[in-house]
Amino acid sequence: MINDIKYIAMEAGKIIREGFGKSFSYEYKTNESNIVTEIDKKAEEIIKEFIIKNYSTHSILAEESGETFNNPEYVWVVDPLDGTTNFTHGLPIFSVSIGLQKNNKTIAGVVYDVMNNTLYSAEIDKGSYCNDIRLQVSPQNRLAHSLAVTGFPYDIADNPKNALELFTKIIKKTRGVRRLGSAAIDFCYVASGVFDIFWEVHLNPWDFCAGQLIVEEAGGKVTDFKGNQIRLTSSTILCTNSNLHDTMLKELIL
Repeated sequence: MINDIKYIAMEAGKIIREGFGKSFSYEYKTNESNIVTEIDKKAEEIIKEFIIKNYSTHSILAEESGETFNNPEYVWVVDPLDGTTNFTHGLPIFSVSIGLQKNNKTIAGVVYDVMNNTLYSAEIDKGSYCNDIRLQVSPQNRLAHSLAVTGFPYDIADNPKNALELFTKIIKKTRGVRRLGSAAIDFCYVASGVFDIFWEVHLNPWDFCAGQLIVEEAGGKVTDFKGNQIRLTSSTILCTNSNLHDTMLKELIL
C-alpha cells in the first residue's frame, strides 16, 4: 500500500501547488488563527475519493471532514495540507501527511513536502526514505550543540501546558530553536538529521501519525512529555534522535 499512499499524496500535492499564490476562499475554524481554505478541502477530497475507491472497507480520519468509520482494523489518518497558515501567507513550507494504521499501530506513513517536491516515506520495520534515499537521525548527544524545532498551537494565547515558558527554557539550552509551521515537515527533518529535537503541545493525530513512523524508522524516538508511548489521543509530542530523549524529558518539566 505504500506506493498507493505515495501516489495520492503527490496527487493532492499537485492541487496544492497549483493553488499556491493564487486567490482562494477560506473560513475560520476554532479562532481567527485557525483557518481552512478551499485548497485544503479539495486536497482532502481527492485523497478520500482514492481511499474509498481502492480501499472501500477502510476507515478514514481526516482533519477537515472528521472520521469515516468502516473498519477498525485499518485507519487512514490524513492531513491534506499541513501548514495552512504558511500556505495562505505565501510561505512555501507545507505538506501532505498520510499515515496508515492497522489495529491501532502505524504501519506506513508518507509526508510530501509540496514546494520542494520531496517525498518522505516509511513502512514499519523497513526504514525511512527521502526520495528513495535511506534516512538516519543525527548522532548528536549534547543538548548545547543541538538544533531544535517546535511549533505553537492555535490557542497559544491561552499558553496551554506552559508552551511559552518551555520555549524560553529550551532556546537557552540549545544551539537554536526554529519554527517552520508544519509539524509533519518537522518530523521529517528530525528523521533526516537536520534537527535533533522536535517538541510541541496540542498536536492532532493527523499532525503526527505519518511523521512519528518516519522518525522511528530512521532511528529516532517519539513519546509524550512523560515518556509514554504515543497514541492517536496523545496531545504532547517529544521527538528526538534518541540520544537526547531522556535529557529533553527532564527539560520539559516546569
